[in-house]
Amino acid sequence: MVSWKGIIERYRDFLPVSDKTPVVTLHEGNTPLIPSRDLSEEIGLEVYLKYEGLNPTGSFKDRGMTMAISKAKEKGCTVVMCASTGNTSASAAAYAARGGSMKCVVLIPEGNIALGKLAQAMIHQAKVIAVQGNFDEALTLVKEITRDYPVELVNSLNPYRIEGQKTSAFEICDVLEDAPEFHAIPVGNAGNITAYWKGYKEYKQRQRSQSLPRMLGFQAAGAAPIVLGKIVERPETIATAIRIGNPASWKAAEAARDESSGRIDAVTDEEILQAYQRLAAASGVFVEPASAASVAGILKLHQDGYFKKFKGARLVCTLTGHGLKDPDIAIKNVKAPVSLKPDIKEILKEIGL
Repeated sequence: MVSWKGIIERYRDFLPVSDKTPVVTLHEGNTPLIPSRDLSEEIGLEVYLKYEGLNPTGSFKDRGMTMAISKAKEKGCTVVMCASTGNTSASAAAYAARGGSMKCVVLIPEGNIALGKLAQAMIHQAKVIAVQGNFDEALTLVKEITRDYPVELVNSLNPYRIEGQKTSAFEICDVLEDAPEFHAIPVGNAGNITAYWKGYKEYKQRQRSQSLPRMLGFQAAGAAPIVLGKIVERPETIATAIRIGNPASWKAAEAARDESSGRIDAVTDEEILQAYQRLAAASGVFVEPASAASVAGILKLHQDGYFKKFKGARLVCTLTGHGLKDPDIAIKNVKAPVSLKPDIKEILKEIGL
């Protein structure tokens, strides 16, 4: 049996690497594609959940980061830098640590990052600086610094990030033996929808699949610049991973939508939380709130009758990050444990036996 050695090893023929590229990997990728019985029954499609929260640092970012850090190391870079709402910082810090002799610097929006993600970046010894502003302002600073100083930018503006992230589309096609008819995905900085579309197109071009999906992207209503057609100066949403008002891959995301005859829509925080709780309770999959935007989106489209003429088609929802990334949201949305005396009768009464 051949063991999994990461996305670069598995999809080397599709990636811009050579024998001279020092591969920095945590054996990312190979995440499960989980059938969802309850969503399939409700919507009338074959719904699958691509659970990217089972990557090494708990999010899809690892796919792009193995490429970005490997190529930075190939260039001889010793310092990498990113702006982050959390997942990018955790991934960049872990892969920089794995790469050895590489320093990671992270700019985060002060007060707007989930503690689970911040803890990850710091335990991997990243230099974390909180900027008194939002993500977009932090990214502007990172772009200026990496332009003028010998520091490698590892945000999704780095083309190698997109190259790595596209491999999730390859994995989906490998499992389903073709592309699904629909692919739903959360949209924040918009690099992921761009990457998936690139991956699907490349697999079809190489005749590894026969068709292309419609791309369905979903932004949070309080941070929906692509839907609104204008920059959101002060984005607000409970889904911190997609709290971005000026996406770096805005135009590429629109191209993915238009070329695939898809849609980019917005879902409210209430819809996101409902989907978040439903995934945990009905599918057994615990995700961070932003991940649930894809499921909230397909439920919204179903209610609008969007899927009526596509009965039985296959739909994949990307779930971008693990629920332990943002434990505070989980704790706020569940009931506190019942406190009882250590008495069997009381316990049996409480559980209805």
